[in-house]
Amino acid sequence: VYNSLLQWIMEGVLSPGEKIVDKELAAHLGVSRTPVREALRRLEDKDLVESAANRWTRVTPISPDEPEMIYPIIWTLEQLAVSMAAGNIRKTDVQTMERANEKLKTAIENNDPVEASKADAEFHDVIIERSMNPHLIKILQDLKIRYRRLEVNFFKGASFDDSSVTEHDSLIESLKNKDISAACQMIHSNWEKSLERFS
Repeated sequence: VYNSLLQWIMEGVLSPGEKIVDKELAAHLGVSRTPVREALRRLEDKDLVESAANRWTRVTPISPDEPEMIYPIIWTLEQLAVSMAAGNIRKTDVQTMERANEKLKTAIENNDPVEASKADAEFHDVIIERSMNPHLIKILQDLKIRYRRLEVNFFKGASFDDSSVTEHDSLIESLKNKDISAACQMIHSNWEKSLERFS
């Protein structure tokens, strides 16, 4: 139940500010209200859901300031992830990144922000996972939930274009060449330009 609701929030099925009725969700998911309420409590802990006692529960609205607050944190931590992952990147990892970048290209061509966000996350997740640092992975995973929600609901895919694909290609080449400095610069540039493309 939690994973389903989390996915719906990230992908805009449940939109920012939308009221949530646990009874309706329970009926839709084919479960009792208890696991729905527990899932909503967990989502509230992550600041993705908010409630007023005995009045309403809703998906937390997105603040206009959130992109400027979140993106710099992500690019700083992903630079760290790149430096830790560089020596662990395998041929199969590169192939996964290349496939994800092709999916991103297709999603951009199809003007599909949900699929673009998924493909972009799949690309970056390779680097994050290969950092082999569980604490860093956990922090970035939590931030990426908020990032994906922003991309789909707030940016509507506007932070993705063909430049994103080209930037990813350059990052892959840097990793293939074991050029950690260039890879760190590329990850920073990729995130910074994503924010600039929207603003």
